[in-house]
Amino acid sequence: MRSALLIASRELRGFLRSPLAYVVIAIMLLIDGLLYYGVALRGEARLSAEVLRDFFYFSSGTTMTTAILLSMRLFAEEKQTGTFVLLNTAPVPDSAIVAGKYLSAYTLVAGFTLMTVYMPLLIFVHGRVSVGHIVVGYLGLLLIGAASTAIGTFGSVLVKSQTIAAVISAVLLVFMLVLWLVARETDPPIREFLTALSLHDTHFRPFMLGQLELQHCVYYLAVTFFFLLATTKTLEARRWR
Repeated sequence: MRSALLIASRELRGFLRSPLAYVVIAIMLLIDGLLYYGVALRGEARLSAEVLRDFFYFSSGTTMTTAILLSMRLFAEEKQTGTFVLLNTAPVPDSAIVAGKYLSAYTLVAGFTLMTVYMPLLIFVHGRVSVGHIVVGYLGLLLIGAASTAIGTFGSVLVKSQTIAAVISAVLLVFMLVLWLVARETDPPIREFLTALSLHDTHFRPFMLGQLELQHCVYYLAVTFFFLLATTKTLEARRWR
């Protein structure tokens, strides 16, 4: 655990020295703000719960995008700069390397997510809103951000180019997002299986509505664990080669 934290600290300092994190977070915050203004603060009168639902819906998109863009450099940059060999031969378990790099990227993703909390709080100016709805919605954003960062980490370990890593991660993410559409064209029990694997439609909707259900939390944690495990096994395979 200590090794993972040291690696996370090193990676986080690297993020903060690079303009990438600042540019990505600034752009995503701008997009979030514009969407919030366009969807929530303009147009006809709406219930506060409906405004929150829409806010968490589009915020989940910016959170997933931020996770992919920040995690694409984790391993790909090491390969581009030639330091991957040093990392791969270091006397540190592969699981600690993956955990440390993942934690550094997820810290920024979580930070970005929490920076947007002032937006739903603005609803208090014009109406009443459930604090529980906000808390549950942000828990959902943090969970889907954790899963998306794990997917991005896996994409980064596969290739040398950060751009290609982002593309691979985005393809994996979109594939998991549209599984519910594929499920509609299949018959039971495959339909139920694919629906249960869908990253957003099935599992994030309750968070949008302020409904906390344990199985959806477990799902996002399971996706996170699966892709981090896949990243670790890929790293181990490269070390043996």
